Amino acid sequence: MTGMIPSTSAPWLRADTQALINRLLISYQKAFAHPLLVCDQGIQFDRTAAQELFASPIAVLAHDHSADPLLTYANGAALRIWGHNWATMVGMPSRLTAEESARGERASALQQAHQNAGFKGYCGIRINQAGRRFMIHNARIWPLWNESNAVCGQAAAFSSWWWL
Repeated sequence: MTGMIPSTSAPWLRADTQALINRLLISYQKAFAHPLLVCDQGIQFDRTAAQELFASPIAVLAHDHSADPLLTYANGAALRIWGHNWATMVGMPSRLTAEESARGERASALQQAHQNAGFKGYCGIRINQAGRRFMIHNARIWPLWNESNAVCGQAAAFSSWWWL
């Protein structure tokens, strides 16, 4: 067992999270006709893709398709910006990533991404755990499709942001 990493030490390497990352990367390719990661070479991704996505400087988040969507994924960049760890961010309602006054605009962008199977160029104000506001610029939002080609969530990615 030397060299094996216990699944509890890195939640983004668990089998269920790797399946979500596969869905996230495949759905991104479907929505925007190019890969999110350089390692996107095939249809099935592995621990390397999970590690690369988590370590990416591009902030990436995903939520489920419930009535009040819950975050199902946040990579290292997103965790740092929002000031959370995996345990406190993954599972929280995704609406809490924005101030209450910005949630209507956020919901409109999510709806547009759902209707158009992807949306580029979203800009909006967000708030981190400490109450610090920041602007995200040129975000991409896309639906997550499952193996049956049904929408099972949404994801967003952005690399341009600044503190307000």
